[in-house]
Amino acid sequence: MRQAVMAAVMALVATGVALADAPGTSPRPLARPGMVAVTDAQTIRVTAQTAARPAMARSLRPMPRPAGLGTEFVAAVPVAAVAPQTVATAVAVPPERIGLFGLLRPSKRPDGLGRQQQVAARVAPLAPGKQGVVSRKGAVCGDPSIKGEALAPIASRVQGCGIADPVRITSVAGVRLSQAATVDCDTARALKTWIERGVEPAYGKGRVVQLQVAGHYVCRTRNHRAGAKVSEHGRGRAIDISGFTFSNGKTQPVLRNFDSKMRKAHKAACGIFTTTLGPGSDGMHEDHLHFDTAQRGSTYCR
Repeated sequence: MRQAVMAAVMALVATGVALADAPGTSPRPLARPGMVAVTDAQTIRVTAQTAARPAMARSLRPMPRPAGLGTEFVAAVPVAAVAPQTVATAVAVPPERIGLFGLLRPSKRPDGLGRQQQVAARVAPLAPGKQGVVSRKGAVCGDPSIKGEALAPIASRVQGCGIADPVRITSVAGVRLSQAATVDCDTARALKTWIERGVEPAYGKGRVVQLQVAGHYVCRTRNHRAGAKVSEHGRGRAIDISGFTFSNGKTQPVLRNFDSKMRKAHKAACGIFTTTLGPGSDGMHEDHLHFDTAQRGSTYCR
């Protein structure tokens, strides 16, 4: 009886081994590729489909980067697509610091590049015949406190009229002009000096915010008289001021308002301008102040 039981057990064991050897009939899962167990007793073979799959890594740790991988990426970048400064900067970096993330770092700005860009933004080239430096802020006559624009030379069929180097000014020494005035730079600079030495001392600094301009360049004779000499207005050397606008918004015209402060400002213009005229001078300047920079050796102030 005991021998019969043992024979039955051995038969069952033999049947289990046979089933384990048959693929697809064993309840146990197949071993994963790369993790196949090999013993002296038996060798588990993998099917052709499973063997075609890549073997899985035995460790989850990242593999070390192959030597020279970073330099290969740098070499792959076309040289023509990179600016010369960028190429020079990339080569200067130690090889051990160059990698995929090293390419994303901003390169160092080349020396002097900021200054070159700043100068190029501030100074604009001038056409022949124009004077002064035109900055991006609109300064003319080489003075940042004189704002406007340089113009092309103004010619005229009338002998004596015209301006070789005209400028159209819109504000001087922080004081606006009611209309843009076309003059030469000598007259623009004289107007700035008068505002600083005549208008501000008479009314207070910052009190006058605008000058009412009644006349500037126009080709005509003096006092519009037929047969008279060409006015300094026709040469771009004169400007007429008919009033002052203050910071409170009020405007004081010259006509019937020639008070002590305006007289003080008018008197200060004598010597700054070659000619200074106003109310009471000749009957032709009752409503404005006339200033010009006529080229003569003496001054005329009335």
